[in-house]
Amino acid sequence: MKHRLLSMFALVVTVSAVVVASAAGGGHGRLFQFRGELLSASSGSVQLQVEGGNHAALRAMLGQSQNQTFTIGDKTEILVWRKGIPTVGTVADLTAGDWVNVNVRDEAGSTLAQIEANQAGIVGDRTTRPDIDQPLYLYVGTVAGPQSDGKLALHVRAGNRRALRSLIGQSADQTFTYDEGTIFLLWQGKVPSVIAASQLKAGDRITVRIRAPRAATLAQVEATPANHVGDHEPGNPATQND
Repeated sequence: MKHRLLSMFALVVTVSAVVVASAAGGGHGRLFQFRGELLSASSGSVQLQVEGGNHAALRAMLGQSQNQTFTIGDKTEILVWRKGIPTVGTVADLTAGDWVNVNVRDEAGSTLAQIEANQAGIVGDRTTRPDIDQPLYLYVGTVAGPQSDGKLALHVRAGNRRALRSLIGQSADQTFTYDEGTIFLLWQGKVPSVIAASQLKAGDRITVRIRAPRAATLAQVEATPANHVGDHEPGNPATQND
């Protein structure tokens, strides 16, 4: 009986490991995970407006455009998530506007071109952004100093309604948080390219987008890593109130 229980436990552990490996993209090498809005999909590729990713992916994108095209093929598994449950799908299930994760494995230090030439292990279609149920806090201001250690000092000059409400009775000088999943974009005209946090300069006009609970205090919002930081973003982003 004891031997049978140990055998069953070993089987459960093995199956769990397979599931975890599959969810991470399977295969060997460094995982590069890109997250964002699907622009288009075909039998051989998916084009993504990248809004985030893991550290390795965002590092590979430094200096590159936000819109990128990844290779898919017979080694790619397409997972369609509905109500938290994944099912195996096809390219026909991928719809422009969906929020997707693209997992590619390659050697550490690979260039973005090398990563994109590799077939993705998994394309995960979640239809809507996972944190979309949380409201947007959008702050607009100027960089107050060098950025480091996950902290971003901002002199706030504008923002959407929710962000400005969180600042009532507070100083215009605030410090926000970012992490390895935060994407930093430098806009040159209407074209954004990915940069590192260290490339922000004092006086730069930036936007900081954070998703946090509706009743969050300013301290709670500031402790939540930003999803997106835009440097010299065109237009009037402060009007966004979703």
